[in-house]
Amino acid sequence: MERLDETDEQILAELAEHARATYAEIGQRVSLSAPAVKRRVDRMIADGVIRGFTTVVDPSALGWRTEAYVQVFCHGTIAPAELRAAWVGIPEVVSAATVTGTADAILHVLARDMRHLEEALERIRASADIERSESIVVLSRLIERARP
Repeated sequence: MERLDETDEQILAELAEHARATYAEIGQRVSLSAPAVKRRVDRMIADGVIRGFTTVVDPSALGWRTEAYVQVFCHGTIAPAELRAAWVGIPEVVSAATVTGTADAILHVLARDMRHLEEALERIRASADIERSESIVVLSRLIERARP
């Protein structure tokens, strides 16, 4: 993978902020022609710098307004790939990561309401060799940034 220069970083910042911008619009902001922007974006895709494009849906538009972080404690040792396989099919799990500390993993979970959250937690706990879980329900979001 080639090192990114300042112009590549500017293009990535523009894509992160204005994902639907045309190459010409991005080019105007970073002082390049549309074809030059396209070549750079294509190269960053080929190099794995840009791993994909997606649509981010506001969960509240689906009526999923209950949000929690769930610490998961497993019996013994479970490989991260096994945990991923256990949770990837649970749509309420919007992200999951293995972590340091006493918990084995932390999950970000969205649900319609507390009952839906409880049902999702039951499925999460039944999906792997889990000893226990601890849930932290979000009351309000204070800062939310797009990932760099």
